[in-house]
Amino acid sequence: MMIATHELTVQTRGDGDMLDLTAQVTNAIQRSAVRSGLVNVAVIGSTAGITTIEYEPGLVADMQKAFDRIAPMGVAYEHDSRWGDGNGHAHVRASMLGPSVTLPLVDGQTVLGTWQQVVLIDFDTRPRTRRIVVQMIGE
Repeated sequence: MMIATHELTVQTRGDGDMLDLTAQVTNAIQRSAVRSGLVNVAVIGSTAGITTIEYEPGLVADMQKAFDRIAPMGVAYEHDSRWGDGNGHAHVRASMLGPSVTLPLVDGQTVLGTWQQVVLIDFDTRPRTRRIVVQMIGE
């Protein structure tokens, strides 16, 4: 069994900014010797999350609207009362989405649907530099 780890760094605009990471994840896999197993993609931080979606403008807008309904900005959050940073909604959204996704790795490729991409969503209130760890485990 082998484990290979690769780190990505991306710039985001915050406020629901969504980035397609699929090509970068594929590149990390190709640079590793792991051909069969699992790949985990994880964002470091508590105000962003990772998932898979069909990355197209309509769904990107739909996702933003859904998160606006689930954890809206401009309402009272205990986190904001405690820390005064105004990003309580970002923490709630990121916690609900989750920090990572794990996908099967077969013949050196992630197993994704035709219209499925790996995306990062940054919920924070400001632009950020985000670290993403791509870790492959297998043979």
